[in-house]
Amino acid sequence: MRKSAAIVLVALCVLTLAAVQHTAAQAPSAVYPMQEGYVDAHGVLIYYVELGKGAPLMVVHGGPGADHTYFLPWLLPLARTHRLIFIDERGSGQSERLQDVSKYTVENMADDVDAVRVALNLGKIDLLGHSYGGVLAQAYALKYQQHLSHLILNSTFASTREMNEVLAREKAAMPPEKLTRLNQLEQNGLFGKGAIWEHGRYQPEYETLAWGDGYFPFLYGARPDPAYDPATGNAPTNWDLYREMWGSDGEFIIDGNLKSVEWVDRLHTIHVPTLIVVGDHDECDPSLSKEMHDKIAGSNLVILPNSGHMNFVDQPQMWQKAINGFLSQ
Repeated sequence: MRKSAAIVLVALCVLTLAAVQHTAAQAPSAVYPMQEGYVDAHGVLIYYVELGKGAPLMVVHGGPGADHTYFLPWLLPLARTHRLIFIDERGSGQSERLQDVSKYTVENMADDVDAVRVALNLGKIDLLGHSYGGVLAQAYALKYQQHLSHLILNSTFASTREMNEVLAREKAAMPPEKLTRLNQLEQNGLFGKGAIWEHGRYQPEYETLAWGDGYFPFLYGARPDPAYDPATGNAPTNWDLYREMWGSDGEFIIDGNLKSVEWVDRLHTIHVPTLIVVGDHDECDPSLSKEMHDKIAGSNLVILPNSGHMNFVDQPQMWQKAINGFLSQ
């Protein structure tokens, strides 16, 4: 081979390799590695999981006292366009539990969210809160608004007094014989019953009545979860936390420290772009979301049809479209 031809061949090989590398660099990766760890937030270890690419979107769960796992796999498509950060709130899931239950407050959890933001070097974040997580997201916005790019309030409330009125109506809608039995169990006290290892939680009969006959009509619509078990499906991961925050007098009255949540008159101070999402027969009644929409100037309201509290399960495509459309603004 002539020297000049060899030089040309080498040059072509180099150009071809460069083109392949450039194409590979430009092509989106099909791999989404997952990272997990703990952040020491003011002396409390907070568990987090992150995956995805794009602007950081932190997601906070409901309960209080559930964990991030009920979002999966439903929220995974957001990882294609966002860096998703799920956390387990203090005392919940895989995060540290506290001996002093008085430290389980929505205000402390808002501080934990910001500690995770700082530790992971996220800068400004988008924040999505579902159910009690939406209460937490409001607490964060009221204190740390300067660190938010977008706020998403999904199936939540801004007033415990108003939420208690909704819960009373939902309780009254139970079948009469079921309601009578539920009232009897509540009047007899819900804790300290059964075997010693059962004293700190609801008895199975009450769980089935409250989370089955009472709540289920408001949880799902188009796609009821066939695996839902009212005896375990709504149970908190930490009963001590749940009783401190929700209360000990049953599912249809919030009389724990969440009574402090009366924020309707403060919502006008939220000026970040805000999306409010709710199911048309949500456990957190759409009237609560409409009120938040009225109070937060410029907010967007999406009411998903044939949807309950788990509207991201009932209408996943509509839900994803609403979230992605809002966050792309």
